[in-house]
Amino acid sequence: MSREDRIAALHQAARERILVLDGSWGVMIQRRGLDEADFRGDRFADHTGQMKGNNDILCLTRPDIIADLHDQYFAAGADISETNTFSATTIAQEDYALDAQAVWDINLEGARLARAAADRWTEREPTRPRFAAGSIGPLNKMLSMSSDVNDPGARSVTFDQVYEAYRHQIAALHQGGVDLFLIETITDTLNCKAAIKAIKDLEDEGHAPLPIWISGTITDRSGRTLSGQTAEAFWNSVRHARPFAVGFNCALGADLMRPFIADLARVADTLVAAYPNAGLPNAMGQYDEEPHETAHHLEEWAKSGLVNIVGGCCGTTPDHIRHVAEEVAGVVPREIPERPIALRLSGLEPFEAAA
Repeated sequence: MSREDRIAALHQAARERILVLDGSWGVMIQRRGLDEADFRGDRFADHTGQMKGNNDILCLTRPDIIADLHDQYFAAGADISETNTFSATTIAQEDYALDAQAVWDINLEGARLARAAADRWTEREPTRPRFAAGSIGPLNKMLSMSSDVNDPGARSVTFDQVYEAYRHQIAALHQGGVDLFLIETITDTLNCKAAIKAIKDLEDEGHAPLPIWISGTITDRSGRTLSGQTAEAFWNSVRHARPFAVGFNCALGADLMRPFIADLARVADTLVAAYPNAGLPNAMGQYDEEPHETAHHLEEWAKSGLVNIVGGCCGTTPDHIRHVAEEVAGVVPREIPERPIALRLSGLEPFEAAA
């Protein structure tokens, strides 16, 4: 199946049913009990500093584990599986002293592993194609917030640097064969805009256009992203990209995330996606919400007409995704609203000009 055919199949599937994304990668990798040697492999055996904890490097050093996790999530009922490239930018990988070539290779191989898994499952079940999403995660440096409490204007990174880091990652993911881009766990909307610009610029330079899924993060019960925006303000800030889907993930469990998903469902004239954590972490940093509990919440969202795509973030496992897939099967996806044309702007709050 060509990439164009896969994208057409993705849009068709989204019209027919609620799509299911995979779950947490971090929790599943942690369960493997990997040691430093697993993360280093042969290529990085003599690399300076610790590599353990750099989950993205496993695309190069333990591709068998990454391929197996894709298979586990597809077997559980996921329609879409993400590349294992959440932190695979030159900026984020500075923590591990990796150069640009290594970062490129992580993204390229991560995309190829996801592509191969999606193709395997599509071949097994031709009536239910599977898709590979290129994971573009947040950075450890923000454009909207000061890096120095004593200097509000201080920044540890420039827009051009963030743009170049994302452009590098996006180009490799595209070459590796992903079906769509997932800009996820967005804490800083300006960082997200740099990623969007990188995608659009590469399209202008000849890259085949791919659907864009944008997923922000509401950090607490205040209902705002870390850079201060409400759900509707966040949508107004990114709607110019005409995304395939918009939504929220991480930070909150489904019970606390629901009102913010409802806000998006009301205003977004595109698909709405949500993949919450398995509740909030306990005192030991572990997630206790059982698969059937997560699935119960997402089933209610689906039946209330709030979502088009669901999945899981921190603490969720293939078992969580299996329960979610079972509960939303057969539920009619959210109907995309037709909103009147208006001037809609945003700062921290949304603004809509009166007609």
